[in-house]
Amino acid sequence: MNTGIDIVVTGLGATTPLGGDVTSTWEALLAGRSGVRRIDHFAWARRHDLPVKIAAPLAVAPAEVLTRVQARRMDRCEQVAVIAAREAWAHAGLDSDEPQVEPERLAVVIGTGIGGAVTLLDQDDLLETDGLRKISPLTVPMLMPNGPAAYVGLELGARGGVHAPVSACASGAEALTWAVRLLRAGEVDMVVAGGAEACITGITVAGFVQARTLSQRNDEPEKASRPFDAKRDGFVLGEGAGILVLERAEFAAARGARVHGRLSGFGITSDAYHITGPDPEGGGQSRAITAAVRDAGLDGSDVGHVNCHATSTVAGDVGEARAVRKALGDHPVLTAPKSALGHLVGAAGAVESIITLLSISEGIVPASLNIDDLDPGVELDVVVGEPRKIDLTAAVCDSFGFGGHNVAVAFTKV
Repeated sequence: MNTGIDIVVTGLGATTPLGGDVTSTWEALLAGRSGVRRIDHFAWARRHDLPVKIAAPLAVAPAEVLTRVQARRMDRCEQVAVIAAREAWAHAGLDSDEPQVEPERLAVVIGTGIGGAVTLLDQDDLLETDGLRKISPLTVPMLMPNGPAAYVGLELGARGGVHAPVSACASGAEALTWAVRLLRAGEVDMVVAGGAEACITGITVAGFVQARTLSQRNDEPEKASRPFDAKRDGFVLGEGAGILVLERAEFAAARGARVHGRLSGFGITSDAYHITGPDPEGGGQSRAITAAVRDAGLDGSDVGHVNCHATSTVAGDVGEARAVRKALGDHPVLTAPKSALGHLVGAAGAVESIITLLSISEGIVPASLNIDDLDPGVELDVVVGEPRKIDLTAAVCDSFGFGGHNVAVAFTKV
């Protein structure tokens, strides 16, 4: 429920398959580059004969950013969360020696869809081959799903609460909604929120293969992720993190912070339809979008752009297009960042929220890659070819996840 308290975004941080920070990711996205590539060099890929040989790994390895000691103490999903959080914290002007928020008034909310599965698998292999003495004493902190949030909380000294929503591919977006609730309730003044995921490994790829959700366009990696295209054949698994600093507007103003946009509303629904398949009519998704727009105090006609979840699955993309049209009409301009980024799972909603904010603030919508033949079921304006300049006052970012989780977040211009 909107209490009339403005929530503003003052800091952005990311590490993705397109770049090691927000600026490089945004520039690569506008330039039409893809982060998808062959993964034959991965050790597990050499051991297993899997039909999918492509993914979207990080553009900058965490080991290039963190010290060796820091990296060894964290699972890869925790590493990317800390890297993105550091950038967001600095971007918000909070990295000075003078504290600008009381620890008890600072919270962290970082979601993940899978968590530290790489650690779990690696440590189990060690137990089977080398025995107990080789197991790291940090195994449990490295594999637990709240690990990314916990490490960021420790890094920033947050004592106002550390939370870790787990709602599959909607986790990063849901984290932002938790942040808004905490701020609207007056429990804290600032929340560092977002999503992190880093689990490109044999078992996840094999599991998604068996679920028939991954693209097998191995010979053309950069063309594999094709949201809304008639010949799409599944998503491409990616990794990364996106973190935003959210504050009550009056608190941000008091400390002289630069504001990049407002998180004005959100909607959360569930399909109760299928554990992996979305409602083909997009009913739950439509309700989430409608709720976000209403919560923001907007009409559907105010929303000029939708940053779509659009994973490139056969069923999901058309259902989302129907949901957008039902909730907002046929006027919004759409884009699908997963065509370039791959699917970042629990980090997707947070990274794409950053992209949505940048689209509003800079007045430009990135083009969706690989749409050669728009699916006839997508009766909306999808940006293709070149980025489109457009004056935006409000936009919505969609995120949906296995289990029927639907989250829509509405952002508005300052």
